[in-house]
Amino acid sequence: MHTRIFVSVFLSMLLASCATVTPEQKDDKDPLQAFNRSMWDFNYNVLDKHILKPAAKGYQTIMPQPARTGFLNMANNLEEPSAIVNNLLQAKPGDAAISTGRFVVNSTFGLLGLVDVAKYAGMEAKHEEFGEVLGKWGVGNGPYLMVPGMGPTDVRTSVGDFVDSAYFPLDDLTIWASAFRISVKALEGRISLMAQEQLLEDSFDPYVFVKEAYFQRTLYKVYDGNPPRAKEVTKEEEEDFENFLNDLSQ
Repeated sequence: MHTRIFVSVFLSMLLASCATVTPEQKDDKDPLQAFNRSMWDFNYNVLDKHILKPAAKGYQTIMPQPARTGFLNMANNLEEPSAIVNNLLQAKPGDAAISTGRFVVNSTFGLLGLVDVAKYAGMEAKHEEFGEVLGKWGVGNGPYLMVPGMGPTDVRTSVGDFVDSAYFPLDDLTIWASAFRISVKALEGRISLMAQEQLLEDSFDPYVFVKEAYFQRTLYKVYDGNPPRAKEVTKEEEEDFENFLNDLSQ
């Protein structure tokens, strides 16, 4: 029964994705825009409205802040081994050493990561994903994707997430431990977005707003917070543009 319902919903999304995208809406980064928009509507107006947002609010209300912090610390600690490898693949041995130290200290003295002891010792997280490794070495994002139940991603990030999930200890977790980690990350991620909801509501096109924010965040992560600046317009180019405008006005 549940399978038939899911298939029906998914087929309706596919049919909706056949809707025409105007030339003004076309985006080379988003060749599947019609389909992605239908998935955005499903994620935001159905899943988030009726499931994720209420669950996040309930979790925020019921769970004491120290417990929330501890659970998130544990979830993040499980990703430290992947950060070790991904830092090495980006020629960052210093950051890899910090990730190694964090995992050892927090897994022992921090009670399996419940307490971020390493942070108090001055070892700030140097988390890196395999998708960032690919971006570092010139691999493009690939098509933008809006995944049902998960939100925005792209081909490079999706491949990176798959590789990261194969690292120890993520690949050895039981189904319940994996569900716990994913749930904590999803709930805390949704809580962190609540303060920004008004920006989304006030935007002219929420779908485009989320997409552009996603690509900016991805670029920010690949370049460790220092993305390359856009090419500055030279004085000669500015004069040529002004001359062009003058010619048009004559």
